[in-house]
Amino acid sequence: MVFAGETITYGAMFARARAAAAWLEGQGVRPGDTVALWMKNSPAFLDLVFGASHRGAVLLPMNYRLATSEIAYILTDSGAKLLVADAEYSGEAIQLEREAVPRVAILDDAAQLDIRNITGDAQVPEKPVPRAEGDLMRLMYTSGTTSRPKGVMHAYRQFYWKHMGQVAALGLSADTRLLTVGPLYHVGGLDLPGLSIFALGGLMALEREFDPEAALRVIRDNDLNGAWFAPTMTNMILALPPERWADAASLRWVIGGGERTPEARIHAFAKAFPNARYIDAYGLTESNGGDTFMEPGREIEKIGSVGRPIPHLELAILDDAGKPVHAGVDAEICLRGPKITAGYWSDETKTAAAFHQGGWLRTGDVGHVDEDGFLFLTDRMKDMIVSGGENIASSEVERVIYDMPEVLEAAVIGVPDPQWGEVPIAVVAARPGETVTLEALQAHCRRQLAGFKVPKRLVLKDALPRNPSGKVLKRVLRDQLLKEAAT
Repeated sequence: MVFAGETITYGAMFARARAAAAWLEGQGVRPGDTVALWMKNSPAFLDLVFGASHRGAVLLPMNYRLATSEIAYILTDSGAKLLVADAEYSGEAIQLEREAVPRVAILDDAAQLDIRNITGDAQVPEKPVPRAEGDLMRLMYTSGTTSRPKGVMHAYRQFYWKHMGQVAALGLSADTRLLTVGPLYHVGGLDLPGLSIFALGGLMALEREFDPEAALRVIRDNDLNGAWFAPTMTNMILALPPERWADAASLRWVIGGGERTPEARIHAFAKAFPNARYIDAYGLTESNGGDTFMEPGREIEKIGSVGRPIPHLELAILDDAGKPVHAGVDAEICLRGPKITAGYWSDETKTAAAFHQGGWLRTGDVGHVDEDGFLFLTDRMKDMIVSGGENIASSEVERVIYDMPEVLEAAVIGVPDPQWGEVPIAVVAARPGETVTLEALQAHCRRQLAGFKVPKRLVLKDALPRNPSGKVLKRVLRDQLLKEAAT
C-alpha cells in the first residue's frame, strides 16, 4: 500500500494487523464483539479492518460525516463495545463514552499512520481467532426508507463470494494498481474492489480524502491502472483543465456508481481518458456492492446500461407478487446469491420485508433488462436521494423537519444537481399563522443531521399533493419543481 508517499509492504501490513488484534484484546474486545470506527481513510483504518478479523471481532465502519446523534444511534443499536475515533472527532467521541458505547479510544496523527504507535507492548497473538463462513464479519449501516438507518450484516461468506465475482468480472490480478479515494466506511471504497487487491498481491494507493488534482497526481506517480469514483468525483476531475488529464494516462478502467450515469458523462470521460474505459456499475450495501458491471467493448453499444451481473449472482426483474416480467418491462430489481446479506441487524421485521419468497432481495430500485440481459435503471422505489454518492433517506430528513413546531406538512425530494448528482430540497406547508425560513430550517436540521443531508432549498406550499390514501405524491412535486426550473 502507498499512503502519503510512504510504502507499506505485505509483511508490514501483516505485522500491523496482528498488533492491532493484540491492542483490541487489551481494550477488552472479545471474539464476536463489535468495534466501531469513526475514522477517515488512513493506514490505521486498514490495520483495524484486518486486526478486528484477527481478533474475531465484528467491524463497524461509520460515516464520519454523520451528526453526533446519528453516530450515537448506530453505536447503541449495534451494541458496539469499542469506538475508535480519529483525534479530530475526539470531543464528540468522548461525550459518547458510557452514554452510547462502553469504551472510546482516540487515535492521534502518529497512530493513524501506524496502529503500532498506540499498541505499546501488547503481546501479539500467533494465530487469528477461527471464524466460520457464516460468522459475522462486519456491520454497515445504510440509510433506508425508514426513519432510522439499518445495520446490514456481512458474513465472511458474503465477502468472499463478492471478492471472487469481482475478480472474474474486472480481471483483477497482482498487476492491479488501484486508486482508493472513496471513504473506507463505504462499500465503494472498501469493496469496489477495495480489499480484494490485497488477496491478489496488487497495490492500493490510499488517499485520506478526495481531491481531484491530488488524485491525478497519485495516479501518475504510482502508475495506477484502476479506480472507483463516485459520480461527483468524476465530475470534479472532468472539470479540471484538459492538460491535467494526461496525468492519468496509465488508467485502464474506472468504476462509476452511486447513481444512474448520464450518457453525456460517459462520452466526456471517454474523450478525457482515451486509454481507460468507464465501467458503469450497480450495487448496494446489502450485496457488498458491485452487482453488475458494463462489459468490455459494450460501453457504447449498451450506453445507459449498468451491465450484467457478476458470476454467482442472479438478477431478476420481479413484480409486486414476486413474479418475473418480460424483457423491457420495468419492475423491481431483485438479487439472489451467496454474496447477498442475510438481513438487518436485530430487526426480523425489516429483514422479512426485504426478501421475496425464494430468497430474492428486493432492492427497492426499478429497472428492466434487455434481450441480452443488460440492466437499465429507471427509478427508485424507495424515497432515496443520492447526493455525491451518499444515500439520503428522505423520510429521515422529514422526521427531523417535522420536529419544527412551525411545520404542518413536509416532504423531502431529490432534484438534479450538476455537481452532486442530486441535492435534497424541502417542500413545506407551514401551520396557519407561522413562518418557515430556509435559514431556520437548515439550522434546525444541522443540529441533528449530517451536513450533506440538510436541504439546500426550501419550497413553501399551502398544502402537499396526496393520493386518495393520503400518501404524498413526491413524483408530482418533483415534476413541478423541474418545470419551474426549466422556466
